[in-house]
Amino acid sequence: MAEANIAWMLVASALVLLMTPGLAFFYGGLVREKNVISTLMYSFVSLGVVSVVWVLWGYSLAFSGGNEFIGTFNALGLKGISFESGPDGAVPEAMIVIFQMMFAIITPALITGAFAERFKFSTYLVFLVVWITIVYVPIAHWVWYTDGMEGGISGWIYGIGAADFAGGTVVHINAGIAAIVAAAMVGRRRSIDKGIEPHNVPFVLLGAGLLWFGWFGFNAGSGLAADGVAINAFLVTNTAAAVAGLVWVIAEYQQAGKMSGVGFATGAVAGLVAITPASGSVGVMGSIGVGLGAGIITYLAVRMRHLLKVDDALEVFAVHGMGGIWGALATGIFAVGGLGMIDGEFGLFWANLRATLATIAYSGVMTIIILKALDVIPGLGLRAVEREEDNGLDVSFHGERAYVSDGAD
Repeated sequence: MAEANIAWMLVASALVLLMTPGLAFFYGGLVREKNVISTLMYSFVSLGVVSVVWVLWGYSLAFSGGNEFIGTFNALGLKGISFESGPDGAVPEAMIVIFQMMFAIITPALITGAFAERFKFSTYLVFLVVWITIVYVPIAHWVWYTDGMEGGISGWIYGIGAADFAGGTVVHINAGIAAIVAAAMVGRRRSIDKGIEPHNVPFVLLGAGLLWFGWFGFNAGSGLAADGVAINAFLVTNTAAAVAGLVWVIAEYQQAGKMSGVGFATGAVAGLVAITPASGSVGVMGSIGVGLGAGIITYLAVRMRHLLKVDDALEVFAVHGMGGIWGALATGIFAVGGLGMIDGEFGLFWANLRATLATIAYSGVMTIIILKALDVIPGLGLRAVEREEDNGLDVSFHGERAYVSDGAD
C-alpha cells in the first residue's frame, strides 16, 4: 500500500506543479499584449524562488515541531527528513515536503493578478522570499501542522477543529487578501479609463483547463493516500467547478445576452477555489451547493468590485478571496458525517469562521507591513515608473516581446 500511495502522491505533486504554468497562461491571456511576458514570469519565477526557500527553511518553519504558532529550524536544508514509508502505508516525510512545496509555489503567484501590468519585477523577487517566510509559512503551520500524537503539539487553527482539507485559508483567502492589499497600495494602472479587454482568450481557456486538471492533484492528493477520500475529493472538485462555470455564463446571459469564454473559465476557477477546503468532507450534493454559491458570490463580487475603487487587475480578491471565504464557511455548512450545519452540528462552521477571520487579519496586516517596507528601501519600490508602464513591462523589465512582427503584410 505504501508504494501505491507514494506513486499517487508523486503524480498529485506533479499535477499541482502544473497549476502554476496554468495560472501563468490564465493571467497572461487577461492582460494587454505588452505585458504578457511579465505576467507569465511572475508565476514562472515563483517556481524558482519559492522552491529554494522551501527546501532551505520554509518547510522547517511550517512543519518541523515548534509551538502552536510556528515551527522550528530543526529541518533547515531538509536535515533529517526521512525517505522511508511510515506505518500503515503512510508516505515518507520527503513526499510531504514535495507536495507542500507545490502549494507554497502557487500561492504568491496568485497574488500577482492584482498588481499585473505595473509592479516592479526586481521588487517582486524580494517580495516572494519575505512573504512566503512571514505570511505563508505561519498560516500553513497554524492550519496543517500536527505531530500526529494524541495530546501532541498542533497548529492553533488545527487545534480548534477547523477543517481546511486542501488550502482554502492557507492558499486562497491568504492570497486573495494579500492581493487586494497590494492592488490598493500599488495604485491603479495608467490609461484604463475605457477598460481593458483580454488580449488572448484562448490563453485564458488554456490556463483554466490546466488549472482544472492540476486541481485534481491539489484536492484529491491532500489526503496523502490513494483511497476513497481521494476519489470523493476528485469527484466533488469536478462537480463544483462545473456548476460554478455554468452559473457564471447563465448570469452573463441574463445580463448581456452573451456567454463568454472568459466568464466560464473564471466561474470554473471560482468553483475550484471554493471546493478546495471542503473537498475532504462534503459529498456530491454538497459540492453542487458549494459550486452554486461560488458562482453567484464571485460573479457579484466581480460586478461590484468597482465600488472599492481598487484596481485588482485580474479579480484575484473576487475569485480567490471571496471564493475562499465562501468555501471555508460552506465546509461547515455542507460537511457530511455529522460535522456540518446540514447535519445539525455548528462547531465546524464556527471553527472555520474563526480560521477565516484570523487568516484575513494576519495576511492583510503583514502584507501591508511588507509592502510598505519594500516601497521605502532604496533601489526597490513597488511600482514601475510611468515610462516603463507605458512601454509595457515586457520590454522594460525583460527585454522581450511576446509577439514579434516580421513586417510582412
